[in-house]
Amino acid sequence: MLLVIDCGNTNVVFGVYEGERKRKHWRLSTNAKRTADEYAVDLMHLKALAKITPDDIDGAIIASVVPGAVRNLKVLCQDFFGVKPLVIGEPGVELGITVKSQQAGADRLVNAVAGYRRHGGPLIIVDFGTATTFDVVGPDGSHEGAVLAPGINLSVEALYLAGDQLPRITIEPTEKVIGTSTIPAMRAGIYWGYVDMIEGMIRRIRAETGWEMKVIATGGLAPLFTEACPSLELVEPDLTLDGLAMIHQLSQAEVS
Repeated sequence: MLLVIDCGNTNVVFGVYEGERKRKHWRLSTNAKRTADEYAVDLMHLKALAKITPDDIDGAIIASVVPGAVRNLKVLCQDFFGVKPLVIGEPGVELGITVKSQQAGADRLVNAVAGYRRHGGPLIIVDFGTATTFDVVGPDGSHEGAVLAPGINLSVEALYLAGDQLPRITIEPTEKVIGTSTIPAMRAGIYWGYVDMIEGMIRRIRAETGWEMKVIATGGLAPLFTEACPSLELVEPDLTLDGLAMIHQLSQAEVS
């Protein structure tokens, strides 16, 4: 089995795959200072509940946008699972696509690989994470560039922290845009504001490229917006994890 690790700014997601089929996944909060031992305590308990043992793991791959966390995640793979992990961005890890953009996050490149291998190109991949990102994949699978906007939860938290009389709210659709009290007004502003941003940004990207593009939504909050955003044609919450499994297979094939 393959252990895939997607380390984002908010959460570290661990998945276990057999081939390209996901068996199980778990989510822990990101902390660059968390040691390999601390990861292992939580992860071993979760794996035991799923009846997966360390001996079942025969490979690992890591994508991280938190450089300080990579070393301890590598140690986790080596010391507790007995495997040397591949790390996106390090030598020997083949993506199979051309990267025309600069400084693209590892998770976004993985999404581009997974999206292109499944659906071809051109594509827009909208990832609802710490940031809301729109990654552009060309007709040949190349990563052309991206648009980055503040993530929805980040916007909610900023509004709460900046306003003395504004509460922390949950994100959910409202029947009306105009709220008659503070909480409905905030929910409408956040939700419908993001709906219009998403739809408007997709229109602008299509107009700028001149391409008829499929759109894939991923990330934990993606399902919340699919009904209100007709441009979000495909929803694949596990796109990054699936892409890591694909890249591991590709890299192994290159070695053999």
